[in-house]
Amino acid sequence: MLQFENLSADIVRAPVLRNICADLPQGSINAVVGRNGAGKTTLLRAIMGLIKLREGRILFDGCDLAGVPDYGRAKLGIGYAPQERVMFPTLSVEENLRLPCQVAGFSKAQVDERLALTLDVVPQLRDMLPRSGAALSGGQGKMAALGRALMIGSRLVLLDEPFQGLAPALATQYSEALKRLQSRVPELCIVITESNGSLLKDVQDRTLHIERGALLPDAAPISTSSSPFIEAYP
Repeated sequence: MLQFENLSADIVRAPVLRNICADLPQGSINAVVGRNGAGKTTLLRAIMGLIKLREGRILFDGCDLAGVPDYGRAKLGIGYAPQERVMFPTLSVEENLRLPCQVAGFSKAQVDERLALTLDVVPQLRDMLPRSGAALSGGQGKMAALGRALMIGSRLVLLDEPFQGLAPALATQYSEALKRLQSRVPELCIVITESNGSLLKDVQDRTLHIERGALLPDAAPISTSSSPFIEAYP
């Protein structure tokens, strides 16, 4: 479903992604694990068109995403929960959830259907629906960001470091939500980035290790030396 062909990208002329090659199949949960600055967030931003590629291609169901503007990628069924998990503070949680589908031109019936699925997968959101987007704790904000990504992400969902900072109980709820999602929507492809792979609680089908912007062979150890990239450019 999602293919990276010799993907390379720079930020301020510093190489961040280096010749990434991978094939992420439909119906899989894929973890991308690496230290801060290894290129995890940049990889997701590249998929969303927020980072310009120096070379290579990203194919989504055979379609070269280079021909799709960044604002059009959500319409392909790609949901993205960035690490910042920003909610619009003047909107309720329900309005925040509905907004991506409304912008994409879904009918009210379609939005209602997506919301019902999202609440089935993340039932903790039901009590949050009437709250302001500014009235959520950090953990609640991550659950809401997951829900917003699910609303539009009917084919591919990208989750950037969702387990970082979660209390153990919320981390368990998040893991359970991902397992329910895979059960309810078995054709969905999910990509999760994490600095600490142990936080994933074995929710993934496959783990890709990234170091200094390159994917490591499955058996290669991850270095503990400091990253050559500064934290501002993960």
